[in-house]
Amino acid sequence: MSQQQRLNALLELIILRGSVSIQDIVDELKVSAATARRDLNSLAEQRLVTRTHGGGMALGSGYELPLQYKIPRNAEAKVAIAEAVVGLVNFGDVIGLNGGTTTSEVSRVLGRSEHLIGHGDEPGVTIVTNALNIAFELSIRPQVKIVVTGGVARRQSYELVGPLVGETINELTLDVAILGVDGLSAEFGATTIHEGEAEVSRQLADVAKRVVVVADASKLGRSTFARICPLEKIDTLVTDAAVSDDMARALENAAVDVIVATRA
Repeated sequence: MSQQQRLNALLELIILRGSVSIQDIVDELKVSAATARRDLNSLAEQRLVTRTHGGGMALGSGYELPLQYKIPRNAEAKVAIAEAVVGLVNFGDVIGLNGGTTTSEVSRVLGRSEHLIGHGDEPGVTIVTNALNIAFELSIRPQVKIVVTGGVARRQSYELVGPLVGETINELTLDVAILGVDGLSAEFGATTIHEGEAEVSRQLADVAKRVVVVADASKLGRSTFARICPLEKIDTLVTDAAVSDDMARALENAAVDVIVATRA
């Protein structure tokens, strides 16, 4: 494991638990105590964690892990979900994508999909996004037309937020909005951690003919701080495992189609 991989793993461990001791790090990451101390000090110097006597702790209960430090948890699931979603996209579609690890994977699969390759300068698909990393990655794909919203960048997620985003989105019509979420529950619908990002996702859904939520099984049955939309607003859920009976009933009652992507 490289130093950067260790730092990523340690940061995620701290965010998950709230606080860790040196012994916790040694046990979980299989490193020496000296390495654990050095890595904690490195994260503290970057103001990503707070150093404590004998360990470290998260900056606060509402702290959001920056995207560049996120380990792609359930990476195989996200790839499977992305490949299933591409089957829902037609040549010439205008797609809205919010930010996140799952939608980033969706964008990569869209970018290399042969059935979306246009003729000459004609784009095979148009992608409207507020995620700077997605726009950057797809900028080299000649078959993809990129439309980036205005807004103020959040360094935690590379997403643009604020009133300028809505000024762009409200002038457009999307064939489908593909939305990553932090939680999906029967009671609160689709949710995310940051209220500004929730607003952008809601605006994308409002101007789309279809709304597709992409969420691995770890997101189902949970809710987070900011609501995006109720289940009734969602047309299709693409996930990687069978949903619980209670969740299945709620999705059926809301007329949400469920696609369970199979991992290769």
